[in-house]
Formats: sequence, C-alpha cells, structure tokens
Amino acid sequence: MAKTPIPTKDRLIVALDVPSTDEAREIIAACGDSVNFYKIGHQLIPIGGLDLAQELIRADKKVFLDFKFYDIGNTVKSGVASVAQLGCHLLTIHGDRDIIDGAVKGRGESALNILAVTVLTSMDQKDLEELGYTGTVEDLVLKRARMAVDGGCDGVVASAQEVVRLRKELGDDFIIVTPGIRSAGVATDDQKRVMTPGDAIRAGSDYLVMGREITQAADPKTAAVHVFAQIEEAL
Repeated sequence: MAKTPIPTKDRLIVALDVPSTDEAREIIAACGDSVNFYKIGHQLIPIGGLDLAQELIRADKKVFLDFKFYDIGNTVKSGVASVAQLGCHLLTIHGDRDIIDGAVKGRGESALNILAVTVLTSMDQKDLEELGYTGTVEDLVLKRARMAVDGGCDGVVASAQEVVRLRKELGDDFIIVTPGIRSAGVATDDQKRVMTPGDAIRAGSDYLVMGREITQAADPKTAAVHVFAQIEEAL
C-alpha cells in the first residue's frame, strides 16, 4: 500500500533532547506555528515526557516517541499496545525479528507507525568492526531494513547516506526517518554519518530529525524556517 503524502510542514521533526519539560516547552513556544512535529526520547520520557507528548497531541502537533523498544517480543507487544493509546504518530523499536513481530501485533489497528532502528548515526565502520561485524554499514542497514519492512514495520530510522540504496532496493512505499541532519557549516557534534537537509530530501528521506541546530539557536523559529527553506528547495 502506498504511503500517505507527507505535508512539507511535517517533514522536519525537532528533537526535544533537553534536560527538562520546562525547557522543552520554552522551545516549543519559541518555534510557534513554524514546527508541527517533535521527537521525545530517553532524556524526557522519565521526567514528564509522556505528559508533554499528550499536551502536544491536544495542540494538534505530531509526536515521534523515540523509545527504541528492546525486549522479548511479548513484552514489546504489551508496551507498544500502551503507546498506541496515546495518539502519537511514530515509535521506534530495535530491528530484531521477534521485536518487530511483537511491535506490529501490539500496534493493532491504531494509526501508530512503527519504525525499526537500523544502525545508529553515531556509529561508523570502525564501530561495527569493534562489535565483530565484518560487513559494511550500508549492508547492515539494508539487511535490517529489509527485515523490518518484510515484518510489517511502517519504516526505518537510517542515516541519509544509506537512503539512496534503501530506496533502490526496497522501493518508496515505506517511511525513512533520518537523524544526523546538519545544515552546511554546522558542527556535526557526536554524529558521524551526516547530511544536509536538502541533500537528505533529494536522496529520498521522508522525515528529518534535527535537535541542537534548532533547540540551541538564539531564535529557534528562524532556525526552523531556514531548514524548511532547504527542504522546499529540494522538493
């Protein structure tokens, strides 16, 4: 089944990777109506992040919960079933077969989209070799992405550097969310496999996850508008 068309305004997901929900709310307020989609992850989830997610949903914003579920399939199934009640748009899991199966069953008939993490964008070839993996990063991403799509996931999280091959090998009818996005000239920080917003969209990414470039900007709204201009030009 073909993907639902994605409005341009939804293609940027601002990562609320900050120490408190108060700080997150300040960023949301500063972005105003320029940003429609936010990511809430491990830093905020234990300290009110799920309450904040529901606030955003009530305000007609979209929410990406970056849980990265990792457990036995039945436990993941129960956890995902609980998340599905919140009304969030995207949820991450680790891309193991049993986890994928549990997550897809837990999602049920809800509108929650399940994304399998392939290889973190903070990892490169050297990191994989240290873990004992002898293939390339791109090969591992493709292998995990194929397993996710075949298992019923709605999409994957992958570096924009792998998107061209993912689209070539697996087609267009699944979601690709790409972290590790930086505008030209912006520091890459702890990310290793990065790409600019425009290049990522041209490669085939659906959603771009960006944090510090926007959340640490003097004017987050202006920073977001600058990213949207790059996205629109690429589209």
